[in-house]
Amino acid sequence: MNTTPTTAPSGLVILILAMAAGLSVASIYYAQPILPLIGSDLQLSVSGMGLIPTLTQVGYALGILFLLPLGDRHDRRTLILIKSSALALLLALCSFSGGLNALLAISLLIGMMATMAQDIVPAAAMLAPDGKQGKIVGTVMTGLLLGILLSRTVSGLIGEAFGWRVMYQLAAASIAFVGVLLWAVLPRFAAHSTLSYPALMKSMAHLWMRYPELRSAALAQGCLSIAFSAFWSTLALMLLETHHLGSAVAGGFGIAGAAGALAAPLAGALADRTGPARVTQLGSALVIISFALMFTLPLLSPHWQLVLIAISAVGFDFGLQASLVSHQTLVYSLEPAARGRLNALLFTVVFVGMALGSVLGAQAWALAGWSAVTGLATLVAVIALSIRLLDAARVSRAASLARQS
Repeated sequence: MNTTPTTAPSGLVILILAMAAGLSVASIYYAQPILPLIGSDLQLSVSGMGLIPTLTQVGYALGILFLLPLGDRHDRRTLILIKSSALALLLALCSFSGGLNALLAISLLIGMMATMAQDIVPAAAMLAPDGKQGKIVGTVMTGLLLGILLSRTVSGLIGEAFGWRVMYQLAAASIAFVGVLLWAVLPRFAAHSTLSYPALMKSMAHLWMRYPELRSAALAQGCLSIAFSAFWSTLALMLLETHHLGSAVAGGFGIAGAAGALAAPLAGALADRTGPARVTQLGSALVIISFALMFTLPLLSPHWQLVLIAISAVGFDFGLQASLVSHQTLVYSLEPAARGRLNALLFTVVFVGMALGSVLGAQAWALAGWSAVTGLATLVAVIALSIRLLDAARVSRAASLARQS
């Protein structure tokens, strides 16, 4: 069984974990750019096509809330391998779907099994020795975020060239491949809880109430997720209306965002040295600055507007990723035996923030265009920084009282 490690896992193991996290989470985004191809092939209505990514996201949310806590009760290696096998099978079945109902049912299950990405991250934290958790979790989270940002680009290109069914078949093969790699490199993990499943779920409410650090981390990261989602859900609309550019260019901005995500291990290492709380403040401030810069867009030529948007995408993606890695490092340290449940609570709030960002971003765009989207993103990032500063003040007061006593 896995115990507290004294040496860091090899670079190969970390690479496999990062790749597995990215490929698994990418499974919930492959459908988005190829929906027209799916709809044309299966003769679906627009509303029917829209249900496919919706149910995939719903499945992911349900999996986060109801499946991640099992990591505290069972060997995490077994859970990851079961999910990888199921996900590969479901992706393959999706490629043979002949009607909407089957496709929707499979999409829901794909979302649930794609939460193996969120099992891999705490597994990486458990494999990391003290003082190295931030860097190693940051590296794995880079893989996860790259999966989110690049999945749409890859799916669009492969779907256009070979068809949507081939995209899902390649996705199934990729998950089967990383599943074999995970089987080869992952050790067994000790179960940290003997609670029954109902008791395990009930304990999540107690964890939420017990740790103000958890609440601050989840709420701050949720606010940053609103900003992230509002930007990416409206960018293609803005580029088309303002610059007459298509979805391929919007996908190119995803690559710019991915450049920011690549710096996440640096943020993790900084969290190891200076403490994760400080990095969450710096990350939130960087998100604010990156979005606030876009208020100057009307002053620039169209070419330089696009350049500034790309620079801002790199900046706020780095700030968001730095904050997320640091929030995870902070949350995982609260109660190591409850990492699965703590991760579920953190990411449930993050997911709510992503959903809110899509809704609020669309509303902001409809009301007042891109300036409203930028204003919304800047505002919620300011709220996130305020939460982090208030939490730091709470910790400082607690430390002062402890010294006086």
